[in-house]
Amino acid sequence: MRSTDGATLPLLESGAVEQHEACSWLFLLLQRDRPLEPSARYRLGREVIALGRGTRGCVEHKARLEITVDDPWMSTAHAQIVREGKCWLLSDAGSRNGTLCNGVAATRTVLEDGDVIEVGRTFFLFRAALETPRDQRDLVDESELPQLGDVLRTISPTFAGALASLARLARSQISIVIVGESGTGKEVLSRTIHELSGRSGPFLAVNCAALPDSIVQSELFGHKKGAFSGALEDSPGLVRSADRGTLLLDELGDLGAAGQGALLRVLQEGEVLPIGGNRPVDVDVRVLSATHRDLASLAKAGSFRSDLLARLSGFVFRVPPLRERREDLGILIRALIRVHGSGASAISFGQDATRAILAYDWPLNVRELEKCITAAIAQSPDGSIQTSHLPEQVCAHRPPAVVRKAAGPMGPERDVQRRERLVRLLEETGGNISEIARVMGTARAQIHRWLRKYELDPATFRR
Repeated sequence: MRSTDGATLPLLESGAVEQHEACSWLFLLLQRDRPLEPSARYRLGREVIALGRGTRGCVEHKARLEITVDDPWMSTAHAQIVREGKCWLLSDAGSRNGTLCNGVAATRTVLEDGDVIEVGRTFFLFRAALETPRDQRDLVDESELPQLGDVLRTISPTFAGALASLARLARSQISIVIVGESGTGKEVLSRTIHELSGRSGPFLAVNCAALPDSIVQSELFGHKKGAFSGALEDSPGLVRSADRGTLLLDELGDLGAAGQGALLRVLQEGEVLPIGGNRPVDVDVRVLSATHRDLASLAKAGSFRSDLLARLSGFVFRVPPLRERREDLGILIRALIRVHGSGASAISFGQDATRAILAYDWPLNVRELEKCITAAIAQSPDGSIQTSHLPEQVCAHRPPAVVRKAAGPMGPERDVQRRERLVRLLEETGGNISEIARVMGTARAQIHRWLRKYELDPATFRR
């Protein structure tokens, strides 16, 4: 990864920065009656997205994407999302149980980034403009995702692209700094890099914050018997113990001055000198670092050695906080249910509990989500998780619902219906204006005026 202003930019094998584009996506997050059902993602690249009940899957048409979910509480034609200029408009399609956006009935609602759409007992997440690598697929089911460990499995095209690039670096000797908030899975990611590296030695993690200057050299580099009071036998130290493997320097930003200087010598020379020893020992170790602190700022302030930072930060990888990858909430909840739920198939979520979990920011990230789900399962003898089983802060966080009406040129209901009919006829006729004019009983010039008004391009429908 090449880090620019704190962002992580995936690299191609040629060294060029991978190209991204901002795309709108819809994510199937969770079915609250059957939370073990997988997630999925759909790129919103068509004019109309139809949501309804049926065998799980999707059907692509020229200008229409039909998404069906096996949810008996959904109607066959339940809701649709229609492109309106640069916006997306959510409307109910006359369903039996209605369509909700952030817990509020959606008759015609302009979607905003992060909106949660509720159809039947299925919850979707709308993302307006995710930075997406160009090689990411439009339609992906959770069952197709690579196995990178539960914390790192992702349906997010942004995070998936970054992880794929990181995996390509795993077999190199390049040192990597992993930056992320507490609880985001930095150590899990480090273990995954080690497993992908193919190195024959062990993976060892050392908490730099727990290494005071007085013992740091002994802990890292070992000592000879009798080197100091209490040295009753030889000790290889953590660096030598990780020989031919990977050493993770966790919370690197908290390493003291003495430890920084000693570590720099190891990285420069590729050898360690145990305390009390008189002959250095060669070591072959891959060094990874993890921190929640801004090392560049610490180096600028003089509290972290800039030469050590240069040695360690061949690449900087940022693990996003959970609030930035809410599309993965379903995947993570499923993983936690399987681990902590003895009767996983019997677990379900109440409506308000689901809304609260999906609306909460999770400031302590995956670690906080794990504690929440584990405690909720333990408190629910019948497996039905309700708000009473959730921490107070999760339920109290829910923002007040705001009703957002559609704005712009498509105010009257007849405009919405006319645009939908035009899209359907454009698709059926392959963009044949004369045929559309005949079917609608009007002049070609009027059809062209409507097409301009509703920002529809007939060329995109031509076969």
